[in-house]
Amino acid sequence: MPISGLYAVTPQCADTAVLLDKVRQALEGGAQLVQYRDKSNDVALRHEQASELLALCREFGVALIINDDLRLASLVGADGVHLGREDSSLREARLILGPGKIVGVSCYNDLQQAIAAQQGGADYVAFGSFFASPTKPAAIPAPLELLRLARHELSVPLVAIGGITLDNAGLLIAAGADALAVISAVFDSPDIRAAASGFTELFTKPTVH
Repeated sequence: MPISGLYAVTPQCADTAVLLDKVRQALEGGAQLVQYRDKSNDVALRHEQASELLALCREFGVALIINDDLRLASLVGADGVHLGREDSSLREARLILGPGKIVGVSCYNDLQQAIAAQQGGADYVAFGSFFASPTKPAAIPAPLELLRLARHELSVPLVAIGGITLDNAGLLIAAGADALAVISAVFDSPDIRAAASGFTELFTKPTVH
């Protein structure tokens, strides 16, 4: 499954039916990847939601990536895991999930960390926050130039994250982002399907890297 296009990251939502409806709308709008991100300590709820989301993503032929929880990714048979700075190691993730799964790594604003992640077998690297993020207001800022440098140094797909909206997304794609990880601009929209479609359309327009 390619790492490109709109990478929809789920909002915190304790109501599984509501969450599934939101994600279905994003998929109908063209989301190419879904990341399940839930920071609660409700193990049963997380397992339920991840399992249900996996079935939904299968319906659309889209990969489900689990944020920060290698055990959950393994338990439900998700398509991969996304690792942050404080999470499981890349090597551990690959050993547990196997060679066929997707392992993505947050590299924040650090190109050298991204180079090391690629050498360690990461399937994609994520940079950001490129813009002020309502989800992570204290996130490390990353400059657009980082994407341009990474585009020359790396062969793995580049994911941009942080405060991305329809107004600024084109800048990231033009700078070399293969995928855009978005939460608020999709899931806080009154029309999730239309918002997702708007991001999806940006990837069909020619850009100059």
